[in-house]
Amino acid sequence: MTDRLRVTVVCFPNLGGSGVIAAEIAAGLAERGHRVRVVATAPPGRSLPQLDNLTFEPVRVSDYPLFKHPPYTLDVAAKLVELGADSDLLHIHYAVPHAASALLARQALGAGAPRCVATLHGTDVTLLADRPGYQAVARLSVAAADGLTTPSAFLREEARRLLALAPEMPIEVIPNFVDTRRFSPPTAAAHRRSEANQPATLLHVSNFRAVKRAADLIETLARVRRQLPARLLLVGDGPELAQAVQRAEQLGVAEHVVRLGERADVADLIASADGFLSTSANESFGVAALEALSCGVPVFGYRVGGLPEVVGDDCGVLVEPFDIDALADAVVASLRDHQRHDRYRRAARSRAVEHFDRDDILDRWESYYRELMSR
Repeated sequence: MTDRLRVTVVCFPNLGGSGVIAAEIAAGLAERGHRVRVVATAPPGRSLPQLDNLTFEPVRVSDYPLFKHPPYTLDVAAKLVELGADSDLLHIHYAVPHAASALLARQALGAGAPRCVATLHGTDVTLLADRPGYQAVARLSVAAADGLTTPSAFLREEARRLLALAPEMPIEVIPNFVDTRRFSPPTAAAHRRSEANQPATLLHVSNFRAVKRAADLIETLARVRRQLPARLLLVGDGPELAQAVQRAEQLGVAEHVVRLGERADVADLIASADGFLSTSANESFGVAALEALSCGVPVFGYRVGGLPEVVGDDCGVLVEPFDIDALADAVVASLRDHQRHDRYRRAARSRAVEHFDRDDILDRWESYYRELMSR
């Protein structure tokens, strides 16, 4: 094995946590000199650097009229077979259905097939794997991988329980990470609210699926606004966004909700905020929350899943799930107490740098890859 690895990354291209981290791992590995190929139906929402050793390999989704629903799992497997065995390792993100695609491709490639790492990201375990029949298929697919990882201890235990994985099956916890240079606090405090009653800026970034409980964001804003001026920036897109906007109209706060869609300047947008809101019913990790911490932005949300492993203490406030009044009160208390808010900001930035820095976690990925290759 040479010092330089040949890695093929398989992912969904959207701005959800799995797609963001997959793109960041691919970019980081390529910047370190490894040859990396990214396989997806479209270029990742998180843009990739222009490097000779980093390529995007599009999956051609079948459109034969017989197929009411395109056979995406087979299309990904076919792409991996087309690329052949010219990789040391496949790293598939989001097990459903990518682990099955990798299993099929490796069987087709035979003895020369690359090693495989499967990273579970959250809803591929907590929402999908417990559907009738999914558990057995998902368990077979991930068990066939040479390595299995999760970004949090919470998700590791959920995977063991919901997929009924063998107790002796090793699952490595490698946390998600953030580029602390890109996601950094502004050099000046000009973005902060002045004494001239500028509204506080709250922000949320997600793919707006049902699990994100986007309507709770609006309910929180409405309660905060009863006590102080505030606005809410919504970054991203998804099926529940329209419902959230409708709820804002019902509560009379629509003019204080700004829909920004999917944006390339997400780091600047986060850094301009006074607080990040997370109202998910479950979070396996919370990539957007981590990016907020790195920008020195306190996180206010529900204490669910793996989010407490990310936010830690004194980086904001996590309340009991679905207690919107408590969430709004925590936001208001922070915004009214400048010393407390500054303490949250400093602690948030320190936690991101000390525990989730991009270079440190990429070191762990490289070590993990090489350990698998040496088996």
